[in-house]
Amino acid sequence: MTFEEMLASAQHSAVHLEMRDAYVPDDPSFIAWQGGPPYDRTQREREWHQLIGEARTRGVLVRRARVVSEPVTDYIRFEHSVTDSMNIKAGELVRWLPRRQASDLLLPGNDLWVFDDHLVRFGFFAGDGRYLDDEIVRDPGVIKQCLTAFEAVWERGIDHAKYRIV
Repeated sequence: MTFEEMLASAQHSAVHLEMRDAYVPDDPSFIAWQGGPPYDRTQREREWHQLIGEARTRGVLVRRARVVSEPVTDYIRFEHSVTDSMNIKAGELVRWLPRRQASDLLLPGNDLWVFDDHLVRFGFFAGDGRYLDDEIVRDPGVIKQCLTAFEAVWERGIDHAKYRIV
């Protein structure tokens, strides 16, 4: 099942928990942000806005929580700089939680998406941030643990508009 199909199946909620300090080191948008060759993100953003917009039209609440080390990495600086145009404009709600404020939270070992209360998609990444694979889990106990972890981060998180990069 593709990510697009998982999101299309959601009726109420799609939540994304991000806990890495770097992703996809060869992302042309990130490379351009670092001063590399120019990259036009218009099409990428248009496709994301359409995908999230369709979910929002169906009444799906899309939330993203990011647990980050401070001071932040260059990749997180980049991610923060594009969140308004990529995520917020698409209709997502985004919060940031400094890792030092998450020490007493029991968090999963991998990034994840939870769709409604019936499906978790874990994302697996190499140490340098390269995407490796994903796993779909439908176990109600795992789903409950993931939702509990997400909600704990969400409650402590700082709204994107208020989060200041350190």
